[in-house]
Parts: sequence; C-alpha cells; structure tokens
Amino acid sequence: MEQTQELAQIIRMHRKVAKLSRVQLAELSGVGKTVIYDIEKGKESVQLDTLRKIFKVLNIRILLKSPLMDNFQNSENEKS
Repeated sequence: MEQTQELAQIIRMHRKVAKLSRVQLAELSGVGKTVIYDIEKGKESVQLDTLRKIFKVLNIRILLKSPLMDNFQNSENEKS
C-alpha cells in the first residue's frame, strides 16, 4: 500500500474511533475542513505542521525508522 493511502486510512480510523466528524476534527486541529477531507482522500501535498496539529488531536505519535536511526540516537546521547 502506498504510504499516502496508508496515512489517510490511519487518520480516518483514528477519527472514527474518536467519534469525530471531519468538521469536528478540523475545528479541534485548527485547520480547514477541506484539509481533513483531502488528507483522508490521499492528497499528497500536506504541510507537516498541518499533520502535526491533526496528530496531536488524535493522539498519534510519529516514530522515524531507518537503518541509521541507532547511529543518530547514539550520537545524540553522546552530545548530552
């Protein structure tokens, strides 16, 4: 499954489980209602800040994964 479609399904599922309409999610997130519709339909050009607002309302955390993340985390720990 394409990542954009997967993200759309995740957001839609969380919204429905939270018993929120698209309009309610938009209002709580501080974004336009068409933004929620567009995201759930798989629109690819969405600003990260917009997604972060929606994720916050839906209690979704972003976890970054890559083969280099262990190296990144180790270097960040060494800086502390």
